[in-house]
Amino acid sequence: MSKLYIYAGIAASIVLIAFGAGSIYMGIDGRDQVRSDLAREQIVGTDDSSIAGQKVDTGSEAQTFAATIRKHTLESTEGLTYAQMDRFLDENGKPTSDESKAAVNPETGQPVENGLRNLWVTSTALSTALNTAYFAESVATFAIVMGVALLFAGIGFLVLTLYVLRPALSPAKTARGTAPTAIPA
Repeated sequence: MSKLYIYAGIAASIVLIAFGAGSIYMGIDGRDQVRSDLAREQIVGTDDSSIAGQKVDTGSEAQTFAATIRKHTLESTEGLTYAQMDRFLDENGKPTSDESKAAVNPETGQPVENGLRNLWVTSTALSTALNTAYFAESVATFAIVMGVALLFAGIGFLVLTLYVLRPALSPAKTARGTAPTAIPA
């Protein structure tokens, strides 16, 4: 084996250790960012959620609250989703998708929109943001785990390089580990 293998092994080890340390740092920083952004919004779990009275400041709590928002929206719309609802309301307040049958807002002259359908738009926006926080925290946790793995792999390669390849470059030794000595004639 040449010295090139040792230097290449050391360089690869340093790169893995550096990437591992960087990944751990970025994961921890990302996780802290998600948690501080969630805390800044001052969301508190509703009484009917599994996080009642708790401040929503972690990804898993954000995901739980997003499910609660969906539940509340379905309760408000009697189980109908956005796509199942009509776009407008008629003169009697009944939903309709026919714009010609829709009641007209006297101030704007426009058809009266179905407010519950608009509730879905708001609900979807909020729950998507909360689910994104959950996903971001999960990615940050994955980055930390991968960083630890890269760090250990780099240290392992360094140990292999220094303690396995290096002896291969040293002069040959006898079975007992000492160099042969000359015997006088």
